Amino acid sequence: MESSDEDESEVCGNHVPKELSRLASNGVKFVDEVLNGENERCLENFRMDKHIFYKLCDTLQAKGLLRHTNRIKIEEQLAIFLFIIGHNLRTRAVQELFRYSGETISRHFNNVLNAIMSISLDLFQPPGSDAPSEISEDPRFYPYFKDCVGAVDGIYTPVTVGVDEQGPFRNKNGLLSQHTLAACSFDLRFHYVLAGWEGSATDSQVFNSAITRRNKLQVPEGKYYLVNKKYPNVPGFIAPYSTTPYHSKDFPSGYHPQNASELFNQRHSLLRSVTDRTFGVLKARFPILMYAPPYPLQTQVKLVVATCALHNYIRREKPDDWLFKMYEPDISYPMDESLPPLEIEVQPKLDVETHTHSVDLAFDAEEVELASQLRDSIATEMWNDFIHDLPPM
Repeated sequence: MESSDEDESEVCGNHVPKELSRLASNGVKFVDEVLNGENERCLENFRMDKHIFYKLCDTLQAKGLLRHTNRIKIEEQLAIFLFIIGHNLRTRAVQELFRYSGETISRHFNNVLNAIMSISLDLFQPPGSDAPSEISEDPRFYPYFKDCVGAVDGIYTPVTVGVDEQGPFRNKNGLLSQHTLAACSFDLRFHYVLAGWEGSATDSQVFNSAITRRNKLQVPEGKYYLVNKKYPNVPGFIAPYSTTPYHSKDFPSGYHPQNASELFNQRHSLLRSVTDRTFGVLKARFPILMYAPPYPLQTQVKLVVATCALHNYIRREKPDDWLFKMYEPDISYPMDESLPPLEIEVQPKLDVETHTHSVDLAFDAEEVELASQLRDSIATEMWNDFIHDLPPM
């Protein structure tokens, strides 16, 4: 990605902020000052609470993934890694603070990255069998979405690749990126992450890879994820009606649902917005994902998976973490869902769609039709209950 020298120093983090560089004379003292100081200092510098930081150190040591060296303890190794990904800093900038050579910084960064990757599978847990509380406790979503376990969406993260490799990595906006698909729970965790696809890959390509590869996205029997219009409506994945407005911005202010398809899409959109909040927490905690880090491509792919794994680790160990609290919704999802005026048509109108997505890799026509029938049954039940609450004429 092209940029001026001035932009490069600002965006790529070539310098430690002055207030940080004055904190200590070397890395050992800096880490000691942070870990022996107020918890807020650990949150700011290492992006997690102190007790979570220490527990992660213990876990990686107990599994034999990291060990103390003559010069650098495990705590300092982890601190270097978290400081880099949590502040989007480059090796040269971290050298200023930790007083180690670039080779030493790079070696420990990669050691910690590989250690996190080694425990990542344990941190991506499949959904449970019970309806999520975000659904079961909201009459707008329950019982209609009782079998929904989360939402799936994609995200583009900037990448650095050689000139000869750039073509496939340019997304539709012309930016160099990798295309990542993630399945999120309603409590802002990642169930599954598939990273590394080129930015030019279509949503259908990445989706088909996720559901057909050896380490595929598993959907429990009888359950499903919500997906947006970019993906097909197939078994295990329910999409909105493609010919009906979907996002809140697609509806005029104060607009009332006129039929089953519109009501379904409005509520579907509210639930599926959990992906935006989950990605929001991830990027706010680890801003290295918002820029193109100058690492080998495989390292850049690992960084996406590792940061998602750390995200889940923090959510598990401290559900009320400050960043998660910032991105959690209010007690109820905000939406004006007033009853329609009495004179409007209140029939459970459903859109009839043609299937334009390439889904032949995993599903036959009968399976696709059953998925369409499931969506229609949910929308019809939801609409019938909705108009039942109309005041008597």
